[in-house]
Amino acid sequence: MVRAAVQTGPRAIELRDFPRPAVGPDGGLIRVERCGICGSDVEGYYGHLRADRPPTIPGHESLGIIEELGERAARRLGLRVGDRVAVESWLACHACERCLRGDYKSCTKGRFGHGYTPVSVVPSLWGGYAEYLYLDPTTLLHPVRADIPPDIAVMYNPLGAGVQWAVHLPRLQLGESLLVLGAGQRGLCALIAARMAGAGDVFVTGLARDAAKLELARELGATATIDVEHEDTVEKVLDLTHGSGVDVVLDVTPLATQPVLDALRAVRKGGRVVLAGLKGGGRTLELASDGIIQKALTVIGAFSVDARGYADAIRIIESGRFPLEKLHTHTFGLADTARAIETLAGNIPGEAAIHIAIDPSR
Repeated sequence: MVRAAVQTGPRAIELRDFPRPAVGPDGGLIRVERCGICGSDVEGYYGHLRADRPPTIPGHESLGIIEELGERAARRLGLRVGDRVAVESWLACHACERCLRGDYKSCTKGRFGHGYTPVSVVPSLWGGYAEYLYLDPTTLLHPVRADIPPDIAVMYNPLGAGVQWAVHLPRLQLGESLLVLGAGQRGLCALIAARMAGAGDVFVTGLARDAAKLELARELGATATIDVEHEDTVEKVLDLTHGSGVDVVLDVTPLATQPVLDALRAVRKGGRVVLAGLKGGGRTLELASDGIIQKALTVIGAFSVDARGYADAIRIIESGRFPLEKLHTHTFGLADTARAIETLAGNIPGEAAIHIAIDPSR
């Protein structure tokens, strides 16, 4: 039997046991070392994204060791039992027109994905908050060096988001300036990715309670940080850039809509704005579209990460260039999954969290 944390509704998580599945020639089974907690997991836990979500094992940031692998799967993946791998969340079909042109994140014919597929779908073990994760024939994996501490190696997902959202999507060029709205794990990872890509000035915003995160941002190479509760973001950015604005703005703030408006005002003419922070289905904002037109802006929606983003993130992790251990603040066992999510949400007094992972062996 395999133990897993199952979300049954908003703020409702319980431990369940599931039969260990047979994998067959095209499947596999991973022993989960760690699973990172994403901000979207927090929003899903509270019911902000989908209140009617069926019972599901959450967790789409899984890192683990291959324990079983079918013959055809081994040939397809070029991997073997004992390899450590990072798991992509998408379960695309890899056969439709979108997949064949490389846009597998837009596939409409695959499954829900790791961390999102209900436990009613056999063999149930689709999420990383479990001792074992089932590898579907469509699962994509990335090898990760075995000597890297698991709490660091599992950062491939938020760091992949940083690479994709701050560098790949806006096509950040050498020496260009970047404003990151939000100092959580993905905001800090965007800063790291931008520094790795040779960005010029990088500015990071946060709330007053994010003082420690903003201090870490400066240590990681931020040119300046902005406390949005005591400073006007747009005025500060324009002052720092001598009135021109930044080349690229990335918004990773959850739920708050004001940062979207700030992004459009703080970016320079002809600049790019990347929107990655989910605001919740019921939230709207009044947007003056003339400003986008008159400034000739490019506005990009960022949704998840692709294989290139993950591969680049893993290379950054394996380079050892950045003190990623300073981002990881907590590791919880399966029985404390709800507390882990509450901690990342900032709802546990006295606990300052940046990156949190679940260790199913605890």
